[in-house]
Amino acid sequence: MDDARTSLGAATLTGWMAVAGLSSLGAGAIHAAAIGVHAEHRPAAITFVVIAALQLAWGALALVRNNRLVAFAGAAIGLGAFAGWVWAKAWGIAFVPGLEEAEAIQTADALAAGLALASVLLIGFALWAQRSESIRVPRPPVAVAAVFLLVVSFFGMAAGGTHSHAGGHGETAAGGGGHHGDTAAGGAHDDGHDEDHGGEPSVVVPFDPNQPIDFSGVEGVTPRQQAWAENVVGATVMLLPQWEDPEYALANGFQSIGDGPTGTEHFINDANIDDPTIFDPAKPESLVWDTTSGERRLVAAMYMLERGTLLEDAPNLGGNLMQWHIHNNLCYTASGQVVGITNGDGECPPGLFLPEPTPMVHVWLEPQACGPFSALEGLGAGQINDGEEVLCDHQHGTG
Repeated sequence: MDDARTSLGAATLTGWMAVAGLSSLGAGAIHAAAIGVHAEHRPAAITFVVIAALQLAWGALALVRNNRLVAFAGAAIGLGAFAGWVWAKAWGIAFVPGLEEAEAIQTADALAAGLALASVLLIGFALWAQRSESIRVPRPPVAVAAVFLLVVSFFGMAAGGTHSHAGGHGETAAGGGGHHGDTAAGGAHDDGHDEDHGGEPSVVVPFDPNQPIDFSGVEGVTPRQQAWAENVVGATVMLLPQWEDPEYALANGFQSIGDGPTGTEHFINDANIDDPTIFDPAKPESLVWDTTSGERRLVAAMYMLERGTLLEDAPNLGGNLMQWHIHNNLCYTASGQVVGITNGDGECPPGLFLPEPTPMVHVWLEPQACGPFSALEGLGAGQINDGEEVLCDHQHGTG
């Protein structure tokens, strides 16, 4: 019986350690995907390289080794990664350039931290299960766990493409995704004066969602702003089509504002507007549809800052590639339908209301004449800051 109990304990340890290893592999994969987003701060990028390498290496080892030394090493790596995440989010890591300012929680880093913590808990459970003499602990469903963790890891890696960092606009920054109001995707409140301006390339590549995205060649755009713009558009092109069924969108919190007869229709999700994340195609504040054919065809996301954010306070994330706008003349019904515009005094007719102006920007899934961030034309174009000209990126547009 002692031999049988020992054999059962070893099998249980092996199974739960394998799940812990899969969790560590997932966390390492998400951290590896985030390396490029932090590339402008080499120490931060190296930190992510080290964390990803340790988690990936230990995860692979845990699948083939299950002794206590391996378990304790995995627990140390997982706890270290989770503690570092808490530290970075709460206070910032002062001695690592690029991580020195506290950041708000985002999808990608939350999933990576959760998987790291899960690996530690699973290691502890595996060790307890091996020593338990009074309770028979079943083996884990390793195959099911592997599929689940693969999905979670893939989602985290994709969300990491829009992860922003290093002290956002106002208090903190965090895409996938950025934050409303005082925080925004793409890092610091960029004033367009990064210290590392690159020269313009000899060939400018028009935007084509079916080709590698390259937004180089625009005057007034720093390398950091270019990288941010490419990440956001790339993630949107890849992930926004999950909403391409309008009935699915309507069943999951979106509501039409009733502007379909114009040829372009907007769906709004109030829960996503109130959520702190922006530039996250998994949780867009608004979906934009082309209705010219009589059917709805998903063509863009419209990402929005916190309600009431002043247009002049919107972060300059993409330089001359991107321009925020507001709508301060559209009148809505109580049910959220656009049915009119303000009068000469800026007031809506009786029974209608004017929402708080909210800075917003489009990210298109297909080529546009003024580039991938272009606004609509006419009344739908909205209003920009006084003294600005409407930006039109013909270089990456369709001419």
